[in-house]
Amino acid sequence: MSKPALTDLALGSAGLVGFLALWEALSRSGVASEDYFPPFTRVADALVNELGDQAFWTALGDTLTGWALGLVIAVTAGILAGGVISVVPYLREATASTIEFLRPIPSVALIPLAVLLYGTELRSVLLLVVYASFWQVLIQVLYGVRDVDPVAEETARSYGLGTWARVRHVLWPTALPYVMTGVRLAAAVALILAVTAELVIGAPGLGQRIAVAQTSQAVPEMYALVVVTGMLGLLINVGARTVERRALAWHQSVRGEVVV
Repeated sequence: MSKPALTDLALGSAGLVGFLALWEALSRSGVASEDYFPPFTRVADALVNELGDQAFWTALGDTLTGWALGLVIAVTAGILAGGVISVVPYLREATASTIEFLRPIPSVALIPLAVLLYGTELRSVLLLVVYASFWQVLIQVLYGVRDVDPVAEETARSYGLGTWARVRHVLWPTALPYVMTGVRLAAAVALILAVTAELVIGAPGLGQRIAVAQTSQAVPEMYALVVVTGMLGLLINVGARTVERRALAWHQSVRGEVVV
């Protein structure tokens, strides 16, 4: 591991230790009531107990299932829709107003619709996850295609490359960095909506366990589950960044990170 990487790891670890120490001190000092803001040591004990509970792992699997399925559907649909809208003449202008109308609608506003359609089933979670994540990918694809160098496009045409050849050799390499950014954003958004749907709708998963812990006054367990969702988000972000670096190893931005 390089020296800058070790420095970043040391600073990140120090920051985490400082945060946990501050958490413990604030709770123990009485600034916040331990009944509602328990010390980290109590939360850690609750977390250990959760890890030994089979129901916890089942809930974790349910959350990851909703997250993964929704993300795959959203990424696939976003890339296909963005590619078609960008390639077909005048389709981008024809769909611009519709996209700008639908995109700002908060996904949580669709919760009543999801409940009416699917109740507390997995499909309710997928509806919210896909809707929220789809726009992250679609918009990035549209921006990526717009960034294609006109000179490269005209050169490809002059050499007689067909539509699919231009997409493969000109459009896709230019749009790929934007696509990977969209996937990384969509991965985080998908997790947020999966947990939110479980929390509000009552679909099986970590969100449902958080709601049950809150209503039963199991405060340390509730905080432990919140910590788990945070750790899960961190792992997803690190994984998405790793995939992004591997997919864009040839790109100047990633090569610049490696050099630095």
